[in-house]
Amino acid sequence: MDRLSDAAVEQFIAVRRDIHRHPELAFNERRTAALVAAQLGAWGYSVTTGLGGTGVVGQLKRGTSARSIGLRADMDALPIAEATGAAWASCTHGVMHACGHDGHTAMLLAAAHHLAQHGRFDGTLNLIFQPAEEGGGGALKMMEDGLFQRFPCDAIFAMHNMPGHPQGQLVFRSGPTMASSDYATVTLHGHGGHGAMPHKATDVVVAAASLVMALQTVVSRHVDPLQPAVVTVGAIHAGQANNVIPAEARLEISVRTLDPQVRRSVEQRIRDVVRLQAESFGVRAEIAWRAGYAVLVNDAAQTARALAVAQKHFPPEQITPRGPMLTGSEDFAFMLERVPGSYLFIGNGAGGEPGACMVHNPAYDFNDHNIAPGAAYWIALVQDLLSPHRP
Repeated sequence: MDRLSDAAVEQFIAVRRDIHRHPELAFNERRTAALVAAQLGAWGYSVTTGLGGTGVVGQLKRGTSARSIGLRADMDALPIAEATGAAWASCTHGVMHACGHDGHTAMLLAAAHHLAQHGRFDGTLNLIFQPAEEGGGGALKMMEDGLFQRFPCDAIFAMHNMPGHPQGQLVFRSGPTMASSDYATVTLHGHGGHGAMPHKATDVVVAAASLVMALQTVVSRHVDPLQPAVVTVGAIHAGQANNVIPAEARLEISVRTLDPQVRRSVEQRIRDVVRLQAESFGVRAEIAWRAGYAVLVNDAAQTARALAVAQKHFPPEQITPRGPMLTGSEDFAFMLERVPGSYLFIGNGAGGEPGACMVHNPAYDFNDHNIAPGAAYWIALVQDLLSPHRP
């Protein structure tokens, strides 16, 4: 298996830390996109910028085969104030790479550099650097701009770091792998009044409290126990004074499922519970439902191929052939609805290892020790799937 030289590893660790110092939120990844485009262009890739706003695609063709493969990395940061204390900590207050997209970009750039210089493959390699994964739907935006019409792919792959797994562990899963994400804002309308005379008001606070508890039954008493689902009420807003019954209350709800039918069923059940609970308290309910990301479903055949590459080039103890389903969400799901492929994980650290802090946390940091194995896996995947000797 091709491996990066020590000098190349240090080079791309430096790139990762540079991106980390300069995080950019969804659709504002201008500096990061410019860095990616400049490096790809210098290495001989045909570079297209501006897809989905700030997305970049680098294309490299070798040989005469019509086969093609796509590799995707995300580039955006999160609106979180960093608390790592690292020398390469964010220079932008309130914004940090708290999910490791800086590392994903650096791993793919490291592989791109090696493949441009030493790659042995026959076909077309499309490297997709995507904006706005963190809730912005950048995958959809790139596809709306003609991503797969302009850069057809027979298969597409992506990799995400995962705290909780040992550093460098490659984790695969076929079928449903990450949850859909949907969001609802429920507004309860009643009649306000004096707290000392509740009988002259319709109390939305009591209705909201009852609704929170009733929503807990959506999963526990409506969904098959063998089907993962999560309903979370993350925020309640009502009133300002202890002796005033407010006329309005608002609840913010997050919903995760790993099956499209369960997704539809849970939505309908939530709507029913909200309506009937509101009626039972004499208040009126409005629901604003916002569909988020789809269920991420890994194609069985492409996952088997991706796993076979790992088993050929990495020791067995570094591979988890069937990892767990996750209730987090990922907009690579939309790309997988269009093109068969697979989304895998690379362990960021477990237990007392560096990198064990969970993502979306102010103390999180990407584990730089993953630059080498992550890039090596991408190189092996491209050269194996686009091998001149492969039919």
